[in-house]
Amino acid sequence: MERNVINTDLTGKVAVVTGAGGVLCSTFSKVLARAGAKVALLDLNLEAAQKVADGITEEGGIAKAYSCNVLDKDICYAVADEVQADFGPCDILLNGAGGNSPRATTDKEYFEPGDINGDTKSFFDLDKSGIEFVFNLNFLGALIPTQAFARQMVGREGCNILNISSMNAYTPLTKIPAYSGAKAAISNFTQWLAVHFSKVGIRVNAIAPGFFVGKQNYALLFNPDGTPTKRTEKILAATPMGRFGDSDKELYGTVLFLLNNEAASFITGVTIPIDGGFSAYSGV
Repeated sequence: MERNVINTDLTGKVAVVTGAGGVLCSTFSKVLARAGAKVALLDLNLEAAQKVADGITEEGGIAKAYSCNVLDKDICYAVADEVQADFGPCDILLNGAGGNSPRATTDKEYFEPGDINGDTKSFFDLDKSGIEFVFNLNFLGALIPTQAFARQMVGREGCNILNISSMNAYTPLTKIPAYSGAKAAISNFTQWLAVHFSKVGIRVNAIAPGFFVGKQNYALLFNPDGTPTKRTEKILAATPMGRFGDSDKELYGTVLFLLNNEAASFITGVTIPIDGGFSAYSGV
Protein backbone atom coordinates (compact mmCIF):
# COMPACT_ATOMS: atom_id res chain seq x y z
CA MET A 1 0.00 0.00 0.00
CA GLU A 2 1.26 3.50 -0.84
CA ARG A 3 2.61 5.34 2.19
CA ASN A 4 2.57 9.03 2.95
CA VAL A 5 5.62 11.19 2.43
CA ILE A 6 5.26 12.81 5.84
CA ASN A 7 6.01 10.49 8.75
CA THR A 8 2.68 10.66 10.55
CA ASP A 9 1.70 7.27 11.90
CA LEU A 10 -2.03 6.97 12.57
CA THR A 11 -2.05 3.22 13.04
CA GLY A 12 -4.95 2.17 15.24
CA LYS A 13 -6.57 5.61 15.12
CA VAL A 14 -10.22 5.99 14.14
CA ALA A 15 -10.70 8.86 11.71
CA VAL A 16 -14.12 10.22 10.75
CA VAL A 17 -14.42 12.34 7.61
CA THR A 18 -17.60 14.21 6.69
CA GLY A 19 -18.22 15.11 3.07
CA ALA A 20 -15.98 12.15 2.28
CA GLY A 21 -17.43 11.63 -1.19
CA GLY A 22 -16.22 15.04 -2.38
CA VAL A 23 -13.03 15.79 -4.29
CA LEU A 24 -10.95 17.16 -1.41
CA CYS A 25 -12.28 14.95 1.37
CA SER A 26 -11.98 11.77 -0.67
CA THR A 27 -8.29 12.60 -1.01
CA PHE A 28 -8.01 13.30 2.72
CA SER A 29 -9.71 10.00 3.48
CA LYS A 30 -7.23 8.06 1.36
CA VAL A 31 -4.30 9.87 2.95
CA LEU A 32 -5.52 9.09 6.47
CA ALA A 33 -5.94 5.44 5.54
CA ARG A 34 -2.43 5.33 4.06
CA ALA A 35 -1.15 6.67 7.37
CA GLY A 36 -2.75 3.68 9.08
CA ALA A 37 -6.09 5.04 10.31
CA LYS A 38 -9.37 3.19 10.19
CA VAL A 39 -11.53 5.64 8.24
CA ALA A 40 -15.27 6.21 8.54
CA LEU A 41 -16.46 8.02 5.42
CA LEU A 42 -19.63 10.05 6.01
CA ASP A 43 -21.59 11.61 3.16
CA LEU A 44 -25.17 12.38 2.25
CA ASN A 45 -24.41 10.54 -0.99
CA LEU A 46 -23.67 7.03 0.24
CA GLU A 47 -22.73 5.84 -3.25
CA ALA A 48 -19.98 8.47 -3.52
CA ALA A 49 -18.60 7.59 -0.08
CA GLN A 50 -18.75 3.87 -0.87
CA LYS A 51 -16.69 4.41 -4.01
CA VAL A 52 -13.96 6.05 -1.93
CA ALA A 53 -14.16 3.31 0.71
CA ASP A 54 -13.79 0.65 -1.98
CA GLY A 55 -10.69 2.37 -3.29
CA ILE A 56 -9.16 2.43 0.18
CA THR A 57 -9.84 -1.25 0.85
CA GLU A 58 -8.42 -2.16 -2.56
CA GLU A 59 -5.18 -0.47 -1.46
CA GLY A 60 -5.17 -2.54 1.72
CA GLY A 61 -6.61 0.08 4.04
CA ILE A 62 -9.57 -0.07 6.42
CA ALA A 63 -12.64 2.02 5.60
CA LYS A 64 -16.40 1.96 5.73
CA ALA A 65 -18.97 4.30 4.18
CA TYR A 66 -21.92 5.71 6.12
CA SER A 67 -24.93 7.69 4.93
CA CYS A 68 -25.11 10.84 7.05
CA ASN A 69 -26.87 14.19 6.93
CA VAL A 70 -24.57 16.51 8.87
CA LEU A 71 -27.49 18.89 9.52
CA ASP A 72 -29.54 16.26 11.35
CA LYS A 73 -28.40 15.86 14.95
CA ASP A 74 -30.25 12.60 15.55
CA ILE A 75 -28.71 11.03 12.45
CA CYS A 76 -25.22 12.24 13.37
CA TYR A 77 -25.51 10.80 16.87
CA ALA A 78 -26.77 7.48 15.47
CA VAL A 79 -23.91 7.29 12.97
CA ALA A 80 -21.42 8.16 15.72
CA ASP A 81 -22.66 5.22 17.74
CA GLU A 82 -22.46 2.99 14.66
CA VAL A 83 -18.88 4.04 13.92
CA GLN A 84 -17.87 3.38 17.53
CA ALA A 85 -19.40 -0.08 17.36
CA ASP A 86 -17.58 -0.82 14.10
CA PHE A 87 -14.15 0.71 14.78
CA GLY A 88 -13.99 2.06 18.33
CA PRO A 89 -14.17 5.63 19.63
CA CYS A 90 -13.30 8.48 17.28
CA ASP A 91 -9.74 9.87 17.54
CA ILE A 92 -9.84 12.23 14.55
CA LEU A 93 -12.77 14.21 13.17
CA LEU A 94 -12.26 15.97 9.86
CA ASN A 95 -15.21 18.29 9.23
CA GLY A 96 -15.17 18.45 5.44
CA ALA A 97 -18.84 18.82 4.55
CA GLY A 98 -19.57 22.22 3.04
CA GLY A 99 -20.18 24.14 -0.14
CA ASN A 100 -21.83 27.09 -1.83
CA SER A 101 -25.10 27.62 -3.73
CA PRO A 102 -25.98 29.67 -6.83
CA ARG A 103 -28.92 31.03 -4.82
CA ALA A 104 -26.40 32.77 -2.54
CA THR A 105 -24.19 34.13 -5.33
CA THR A 106 -24.46 37.44 -7.19
CA ASP A 107 -23.99 37.55 -10.95
CA LYS A 108 -21.65 40.51 -10.89
CA GLU A 109 -18.72 41.56 -8.73
CA TYR A 110 -19.77 45.20 -8.44
CA PHE A 111 -23.23 46.68 -8.07
CA GLU A 112 -24.08 49.21 -10.77
CA PRO A 113 -27.02 51.59 -11.33
CA GLY A 114 -29.93 49.74 -12.86
CA ASP A 115 -29.07 46.35 -11.41
CA ILE A 116 -32.00 46.42 -8.97
CA ASN A 117 -34.57 46.19 -11.73
CA GLY A 118 -32.34 44.57 -14.31
CA ASP A 119 -31.99 41.00 -15.48
CA THR A 120 -28.87 40.41 -13.41
CA LYS A 121 -29.03 38.77 -9.98
CA SER A 122 -27.78 41.46 -7.63
CA PHE A 123 -27.25 41.59 -3.89
CA PHE A 124 -30.92 42.53 -3.51
CA ASP A 125 -32.00 39.36 -5.30
CA LEU A 126 -30.11 36.91 -3.11
CA ASP A 127 -32.42 34.18 -1.89
CA LYS A 128 -32.95 33.93 1.87
CA SER A 129 -33.22 30.16 1.77
CA GLY A 130 -30.02 30.00 -0.29
CA ILE A 131 -28.16 32.07 2.30
CA GLU A 132 -29.50 29.86 5.09
CA PHE A 133 -28.51 26.73 3.18
CA VAL A 134 -24.90 27.88 2.79
CA PHE A 135 -24.54 29.00 6.42
CA ASN A 136 -26.18 25.86 7.75
CA LEU A 137 -24.16 23.48 5.57
CA ASN A 138 -20.82 25.06 6.40
CA PHE A 139 -21.28 26.09 10.03
CA LEU A 140 -23.91 23.77 11.49
CA GLY A 141 -22.46 21.06 9.24
CA ALA A 142 -19.30 21.28 11.35
CA LEU A 143 -20.88 22.02 14.74
CA ILE A 144 -23.37 19.13 14.79
CA PRO A 145 -20.90 16.35 13.82
CA THR A 146 -18.50 17.78 16.41
CA GLN A 147 -21.21 17.42 19.04
CA ALA A 148 -21.75 13.82 17.95
CA PHE A 149 -18.12 12.66 17.78
CA ALA A 150 -16.31 14.84 20.32
CA ARG A 151 -18.28 13.02 23.04
CA GLN A 152 -16.07 10.02 22.22
CA MET A 153 -12.88 12.11 22.47
CA VAL A 154 -13.33 13.85 25.81
CA GLY A 155 -10.68 12.84 28.31
CA ARG A 156 -8.64 10.80 25.81
CA GLU A 157 -5.25 12.34 25.02
CA GLY A 158 -4.18 12.79 21.41
CA CYS A 159 -7.57 13.44 19.83
CA ASN A 160 -7.93 15.94 17.01
CA ILE A 161 -10.61 17.93 15.22
CA LEU A 162 -9.69 19.43 11.87
CA ASN A 163 -12.00 21.92 10.17
CA ILE A 164 -11.94 23.10 6.56
CA SER A 165 -12.00 26.86 6.29
CA SER A 166 -10.99 28.87 3.22
CA MET A 167 -8.61 31.67 2.37
CA ASN A 168 -11.70 33.82 1.69
CA ALA A 169 -12.29 33.70 5.43
CA TYR A 170 -9.44 36.23 5.65
CA THR A 171 -10.63 38.52 2.84
CA PRO A 172 -14.04 37.86 1.28
CA LEU A 173 -14.26 37.08 -2.41
CA THR A 174 -16.67 38.96 -4.63
CA LYS A 175 -19.97 37.34 -5.64
CA ILE A 176 -20.11 34.80 -2.77
CA PRO A 177 -21.00 36.69 0.43
CA ALA A 178 -22.66 33.77 2.22
CA TYR A 179 -19.84 31.30 1.57
CA SER A 180 -17.16 33.82 2.56
CA GLY A 181 -19.04 34.66 5.76
CA ALA A 182 -19.65 31.01 6.59
CA LYS A 183 -15.98 30.12 6.21
CA ALA A 184 -15.00 33.09 8.39
CA ALA A 185 -17.35 31.59 10.97
CA ILE A 186 -15.51 28.26 10.67
CA SER A 187 -12.17 29.90 11.40
CA ASN A 188 -13.66 31.62 14.43
CA PHE A 189 -15.36 28.39 15.54
CA THR A 190 -12.01 26.60 15.28
CA GLN A 191 -10.52 29.03 17.78
CA TRP A 192 -13.53 28.75 20.07
CA LEU A 193 -13.45 24.94 20.06
CA ALA A 194 -9.69 24.90 20.65
CA VAL A 195 -10.12 26.89 23.84
CA HIS A 196 -13.24 25.02 24.93
CA PHE A 197 -11.64 21.58 24.61
CA SER A 198 -8.12 22.55 25.70
CA LYS A 199 -8.46 20.87 29.13
CA VAL A 200 -9.74 17.50 27.89
CA GLY A 201 -7.07 16.33 25.43
CA ILE A 202 -8.54 17.59 22.15
CA ARG A 203 -6.62 19.81 19.74
CA VAL A 204 -8.67 21.75 17.16
CA ASN A 205 -7.18 23.30 14.03
CA ALA A 206 -8.15 24.13 10.46
CA ILE A 207 -6.74 24.48 6.99
CA ALA A 208 -7.73 27.25 4.60
CA PRO A 209 -7.32 26.08 1.00
CA GLY A 210 -6.84 28.69 -1.67
CA PHE A 211 -7.86 27.99 -5.25
CA PHE A 212 -8.10 24.32 -6.11
CA VAL A 213 -10.28 23.35 -9.06
CA GLY A 214 -13.24 21.14 -8.17
CA LYS A 215 -16.85 20.47 -9.06
CA GLN A 216 -18.16 23.27 -6.85
CA ASN A 217 -16.15 26.06 -8.44
CA TYR A 218 -15.49 24.79 -11.96
CA ALA A 219 -18.21 26.93 -13.55
CA LEU A 220 -16.75 30.04 -11.89
CA LEU A 221 -13.26 29.28 -13.17
CA PHE A 222 -13.82 27.92 -16.67
CA ASN A 223 -16.20 28.62 -19.53
CA PRO A 224 -18.29 25.78 -21.03
CA ASP A 225 -15.66 25.37 -23.75
CA GLY A 226 -12.92 24.90 -21.15
CA THR A 227 -11.25 28.26 -21.56
CA PRO A 228 -10.45 30.23 -18.38
CA THR A 229 -12.94 32.84 -17.24
CA LYS A 230 -11.97 36.41 -16.46
CA ARG A 231 -12.25 35.44 -12.80
CA THR A 232 -9.58 32.80 -13.30
CA GLU A 233 -7.30 35.37 -14.91
CA LYS A 234 -7.76 37.65 -11.89
CA ILE A 235 -7.15 34.79 -9.44
CA LEU A 236 -3.92 33.71 -11.07
CA ALA A 237 -2.73 37.30 -11.37
CA ALA A 238 -3.27 37.67 -7.60
CA THR A 239 -1.57 34.36 -6.74
CA PRO A 240 2.20 34.87 -6.51
CA MET A 241 2.85 31.25 -7.52
CA GLY A 242 0.76 31.86 -10.64
CA ARG A 243 -1.26 28.62 -10.68
CA PHE A 244 -4.04 26.65 -9.03
CA GLY A 245 -3.22 24.19 -6.28
CA ASP A 246 -3.06 20.44 -6.84
CA SER A 247 -5.61 18.83 -4.53
CA ASP A 248 -3.98 15.42 -4.94
CA LYS A 249 -0.72 16.42 -3.29
CA GLU A 250 -0.64 19.98 -1.93
CA LEU A 251 -3.11 19.81 0.94
CA TYR A 252 -2.45 16.58 2.74
CA GLY A 253 0.99 17.52 4.07
CA THR A 254 -0.55 20.20 6.26
CA VAL A 255 -3.37 17.85 7.27
CA LEU A 256 -0.93 15.16 8.39
CA PHE A 257 1.26 17.70 10.18
CA LEU A 258 -1.65 19.08 12.22
CA LEU A 259 -2.77 15.55 13.13
CA ASN A 260 0.71 14.52 14.19
CA ASN A 261 0.63 14.46 17.98
CA GLU A 262 4.40 14.71 18.22
CA ALA A 263 5.18 17.36 15.62
CA ALA A 264 2.12 19.53 16.37
CA SER A 265 1.41 18.70 20.00
CA PHE A 266 1.45 22.38 21.09
CA ILE A 267 -0.56 23.70 18.15
CA THR A 268 -4.25 24.33 18.60
CA GLY A 269 -6.66 27.01 17.41
CA VAL A 270 -4.82 27.86 14.19
CA THR A 271 -6.03 28.07 10.60
CA ILE A 272 -3.26 27.53 8.07
CA PRO A 273 -3.66 29.00 4.56
CA ILE A 274 -2.59 26.80 1.65
CA ASP A 275 -3.01 29.26 -1.17
CA GLY A 276 0.15 29.86 -3.16
CA GLY A 277 0.61 33.22 -1.47
CA PHE A 278 -2.82 34.63 -2.37
CA SER A 279 -3.57 35.87 1.16
CA ALA A 280 -0.13 37.46 1.44
CA TYR A 281 -0.24 39.45 -1.81
CA SER A 282 -1.37 43.08 -1.75
CA GLY A 283 -1.75 43.32 -5.51
CA VAL A 284 1.31 45.54 -5.97
